[in-house]
Amino acid sequence: MSLSGLIPADLTTSAAIAICAIAFVSGTARGVSGFGSALIFMPLASSMAAPKLVAALLLIIDFVAALPLLPNAWKQADRKATAVMVAGALIGVPIGTYFLTRLEPVTTRWIISGFVAALLVLLLSGWRYRGKEHASISVGVGGLAGFCSGLAQTGGPPIVGYWLGRPIASVIARANIVLFFGASDFFSAVAYAVSGLINADAIKFSLLVGPVYAVGVWFGASLFGRASEAVFRAICYALIAAAVVIGLPALDGVLRPS
Repeated sequence: MSLSGLIPADLTTSAAIAICAIAFVSGTARGVSGFGSALIFMPLASSMAAPKLVAALLLIIDFVAALPLLPNAWKQADRKATAVMVAGALIGVPIGTYFLTRLEPVTTRWIISGFVAALLVLLLSGWRYRGKEHASISVGVGGLAGFCSGLAQTGGPPIVGYWLGRPIASVIARANIVLFFGASDFFSAVAYAVSGLINADAIKFSLLVGPVYAVGVWFGASLFGRASEAVFRAICYALIAAAVVIGLPALDGVLRPS
């Protein structure tokens, strides 16, 4: 199959190339800092293609990238505590997916921009949940993350903020996060497939964008340790902020003239 055969019919070659470039940048951010890929990718790529396609595309490439991490996470995670949070995602993911399939593309883009801006503020604040662990709170955080994932694949910050604030070993917190998103991505995959979001266009396009994203992750990982973590995080935050501004629908006439 030629490269042109991997690009959806309603997407121009230049837009496809731009999305590949965005995937490389967002993959690099993830490789360096372990977060931020969706917060960069979704606002920018949604300004180039339909949010439905972009969300399905990111789900596919990120799910494939995360699969090798799941066996080790299963061994190290607090599976009981993670299961409570996953119960929230089971509720939140279908609701987020429903809104993704029903809202107009421009409306979805405004919501994505708002979500990402709010999540960036959450990251910048350094918020960590320090309170007592309650099942209702865990389900609520899982539901919020699931909703964000179903709508725009941006469920990371609430989960990270919650688990990293718990008085548990960092290796367990990381395993909990990986295991949660393995389950959340599975729920999203089912919801997206049932809703028709995972289709031939998304799968074929992922064969083009996925390797570029993987190269970005590898490149970012190779940069890790060459500067302080604080510098890398500041760069990621700046990239996320730029993605929010550049991806705003209000700037379409200026940055993306028809």
